[in-house]
Amino acid sequence: MTFLRRPSVRCLLAVALAVYLLLSPLLAVVEMGRPGLLTVLPLGAAAFGCCVGALLGRDERRNAWLLAATLAGGLALHAISRYSGMGFLYVVVFTAPFRTRFWPAVLLVAADMAGTTGLSLLVGLRDWEVWGNLFGLTYVAVVVFLMRYVKTTREHAVALAEARAGEAVLAERARLAREVHDILAHSQSAQIVHLEGARLLLERGEDPAAALDRVNRAVRLARAGLEETRRALDALRGQELPLAERLERLAVEFRSVTGSSCAVSVTGDLGSLEAGARLAVARTAQEALTNVRKHAPGAAVSVALRRTGAWCELEVRDTGGPPGSPGSSVSKGGGYGLVGMRERAELIGGSLAARPGAEGFEVLLRVPA
Repeated sequence: MTFLRRPSVRCLLAVALAVYLLLSPLLAVVEMGRPGLLTVLPLGAAAFGCCVGALLGRDERRNAWLLAATLAGGLALHAISRYSGMGFLYVVVFTAPFRTRFWPAVLLVAADMAGTTGLSLLVGLRDWEVWGNLFGLTYVAVVVFLMRYVKTTREHAVALAEARAGEAVLAERARLAREVHDILAHSQSAQIVHLEGARLLLERGEDPAAALDRVNRAVRLARAGLEETRRALDALRGQELPLAERLERLAVEFRSVTGSSCAVSVTGDLGSLEAGARLAVARTAQEALTNVRKHAPGAAVSVALRRTGAWCELEVRDTGGPPGSPGSSVSKGGGYGLVGMRERAELIGGSLAARPGAEGFEVLLRVPA
């Protein structure tokens, strides 16, 4: 009903409302003559002013008082001249639910219905007139409160949709942050290690061939990082590699960079894994190998992926670094890597445990299968 928002339509409705409210008091003034000028006209003007103030006001508490004054004026007009204030009484019922809070609106409507019925009996209206007015006010009250309920429900639905949209944006930002970290930290950390080694070799004037080998390894890692970025984009498009092949590629990359062994074992039917679970497994394995490479140099690693009932488990174990190595960063609970792995697991109803093992360190991821 967007046409109601047009200025010409709103102006026409305002004029119609003003005529509706003022017509009965003016007719009463004409009928009563001078007494009407002294009583009905001031009461009608006051009630009209209060009604307009409530319709235009934004303060719900102030509107409640203005509508109460409008109700009093309408009842007074009805007592002086029958039906001269009935327009104000109906407008109060129609307006209160939208211009005040719920309970003040209920009280105003109840007072309007009770006051109109009692006053109609006092001024001598016939029974069918009394019951007719009461039925009319009741019908308007029911319709208006239903309209208020629909309006409130719609507003709540819109607010809920906006809140969910905001949560979705935050979740998407967190997911992108995990993707950026998992891809860049895995490839660039190793590149930095090799480039730093090459720089030290060149500064010390040592074997240029060894420095060149370090640079070549960094170049291969950069290409692997680019390939991993492409694979991540393919996964977003639904064109990802099989999980076993992804794990084997990570193991090959780990062996080529570190020279240490990395065994991969995949058992059980993993075809029922959802995309989120597959991504969590691949990224957790990637992050765990990155931690081993950074904090336990020289350690051998075993990667085991298995189906156990309704769960899929990924276990990454290392044999520990040489004496004096800092150990796994995961064991200290720091860094974004652990946070990202746990977030991935919890988002799909899984869990992640990172703890010292018999020799080195182990990471255990469990996701629904």
